[in-house]
Amino acid sequence: MLKYLHLKNVGLAPDVQVEWAERLSLIAGDNGLGKSFLLDLAWWALTRTWAGSVALPMTTKKATIDYAVKGKSAAATAVSSSFNRPDANWPLPQARPVMPGIVVYIRIDGGFSVWDPARNYWRTDPSRPAAYHFKADDVWNGLEINGQRVCEGLERDWVNWQEGRKPQFTALAKVLEVMSPVQEPLRAGQPQRIFIGEGRDRPTLLVGNQTVPVAMASAGVRRILALVYFLVWAWHEHALAAKLLGKKPENRFVILFDEPETHLHPRWQRTVLPSLLKAVDELRGTSGTPPQVLVATHSPLVIASVEPIFDAALDDLIHLSLKNGAVCVDQGGWAIQGDVTNWLVSETFGLEQARSREAEEAIEAAEKLMRGDQDLPAGLTTKAAIHTRLQKLLPAGDIFWPRWIVKTQLKEVGKGRA
Repeated sequence: MLKYLHLKNVGLAPDVQVEWAERLSLIAGDNGLGKSFLLDLAWWALTRTWAGSVALPMTTKKATIDYAVKGKSAAATAVSSSFNRPDANWPLPQARPVMPGIVVYIRIDGGFSVWDPARNYWRTDPSRPAAYHFKADDVWNGLEINGQRVCEGLERDWVNWQEGRKPQFTALAKVLEVMSPVQEPLRAGQPQRIFIGEGRDRPTLLVGNQTVPVAMASAGVRRILALVYFLVWAWHEHALAAKLLGKKPENRFVILFDEPETHLHPRWQRTVLPSLLKAVDELRGTSGTPPQVLVATHSPLVIASVEPIFDAALDDLIHLSLKNGAVCVDQGGWAIQGDVTNWLVSETFGLEQARSREAEEAIEAAEKLMRGDQDLPAGLTTKAAIHTRLQKLLPAGDIFWPRWIVKTQLKEVGKGRA
């Protein structure tokens, strides 16, 4: 597991340190502050490979990345790297690094990266791949590295597992059920020929009474299917490789998840992270050491979904904000908000009102008028104008109405008596 990242002159701040929680780290903050960047650096620290472009310093000052990875039993090992400008890389010590377990990175672009101790670490031959990086198309069609077919892709593997009655398919069906929204289970249908002239069957899903080809499923369903597939693929391919090497399979997972809410209906957003933790246990057949999960999200539903399971000893909320032109990291500030509206107006998301911008402006003008302030916005300088705007923007049962009506009526009565 990854213990911490300490960045100097890398990214949008001169000095940033993040302490990663043992189980679940939720990274929140505005666009452009570096949530995905932190995941990229976490992947590099765990695997010594880059899932995308190499991180480049934004200044000519000396840039360093310090981090620590903890293995199964030994104490965390601290590592430091200084950016080598002539070679545009981050050199690392030659000593054999600490092995963090199986690492899966679910990227925002639809791609996946997998690092397997058996295939990328225990093997000693120089031709072994440093990691497996799948572009969005590779997820479905398979991956070749140096002319060798290393993965058949979701559709071919699914059908092969299903028709061969392999344990991978049993695992896929179970994990798929765990990852499904409540009362909307995703189940595998029978493989079918889909396209005329194509010489292979493709996997299908049973959705209600309908059979839907996986190739034609919605974007949200396809993202969950890809997640389920890679968990199963990484786990079983690791076990097979470990057996060939005569080693005991690893059972630790580190999962990096960039914006799990992408393409998902709110009903699914509020179950995806708790389901992911259950899915790993289902896959391993035990509820042993929990996976370390690092998540970057913009969704208050995703964060609210972990309130029932949040444990301050295992989990943390990492909030990125901009102060005096530099990114700041706040940790340890988790507090149950109770519902999504409260999360939206919390410091984590920073909205003044969980409403449209126009409704917020009208309510702020109403508040100013009730306080007797004179600096009212253009077009909202009178009670009548504000009332008309509120009628247009607020529902009849809105909680703001009683206070507005009572306050304005009291003012009118006072004026009449005067």
